Amino acid sequence: MTASPGRRVLLAAPRGYCAGVDRAVIAVEKALEQYGAPVYVRHEIVHNKYVVQTLEKKGAIFVEQTEEVPPGNIVMFSAHGVAPVVHEEAERGRLATIDATCPLVTKVHKEAVRFAKEDYDILLIGHEGHEEVIGTSGEAPDHIQLVDGPKDVAKVEVRDPSKVVWLSQTTLSVDETMETVDALKEKFPQLISPPSDDICYATQNRQLAVKQMGAEAELVIVVGSRNSSNSKRLVEVAKLAGAREAYLVDFADEIDEAWLEGVTTVGVTSGASVPEVLVEQVLEWLAQRGYADVELVKAAEESITFSLPKELRRDLREEAAALIAERTGSGD
Repeated sequence: MTASPGRRVLLAAPRGYCAGVDRAVIAVEKALEQYGAPVYVRHEIVHNKYVVQTLEKKGAIFVEQTEEVPPGNIVMFSAHGVAPVVHEEAERGRLATIDATCPLVTKVHKEAVRFAKEDYDILLIGHEGHEEVIGTSGEAPDHIQLVDGPKDVAKVEVRDPSKVVWLSQTTLSVDETMETVDALKEKFPQLISPPSDDICYATQNRQLAVKQMGAEAELVIVVGSRNSSNSKRLVEVAKLAGAREAYLVDFADEIDEAWLEGVTTVGVTSGASVPEVLVEQVLEWLAQRGYADVELVKAAEESITFSLPKELRRDLREEAAALIAERTGSGD
């Protein structure tokens, strides 16, 4: 495979797995090792077809509702988070729970609870029906109303314009969110912002890399699943940055060769729930068609990691302690 003159690939960095996704996927794998199959997971652990299929083969069972889990089993909550009512359902169903909610989503949940206690109207910027939005809204349903983009601002009503705060889904387009915030501030000048940015660092970094790439690439290929909010946003960001075309694909074999017509520079990136193996397959596919020259477009360094869910850490610690006791003879 040799590079054709003038043809190149711009590869975004960072791309792929964020710390929250990495933690959630490892949590399912560790739970299967620790407790054996099946381990039930409420909703897809992360929004990626390949990851879900891989974990299913290892013994994970994905369900839509808590009631689908037989009593006495383990249920894991996905990285997107759940409402308090779901924890109550699990308790009623006599289920052991492992909460793999991304810590950055948990932060938004805590903000919602705090502002609701202080009797604020909370304007949650996000996409209707997304699991993360459902989970956050469930923390304070009487105080939260959804604002799905700038178009929704006109219909927003609050009780007291001096007690309004905005929060957001963590996987949105940074630019569109700020457009929505600006429109809300015009309507409610005393609107306050969350103590720290709700859009997660990984979402922002991946969008930043795509902005840099989209300015040079005629075509951008985003590896990610259709139900992945952050992956879909990358397609939008690429087009706004200047790419002639941008497409979302789960796998390399979904790429249409017709997309390459007249294209010298292809940008490649992946959503925050996409394993690197899928990106490698896309690069291989492009290399076979003369796009073997790969340049890295680096927008940020990422070093954040999250520890496993506390329920798993506790059980792994207890198992290790029992093993040590057995080996040293102090378990007699």
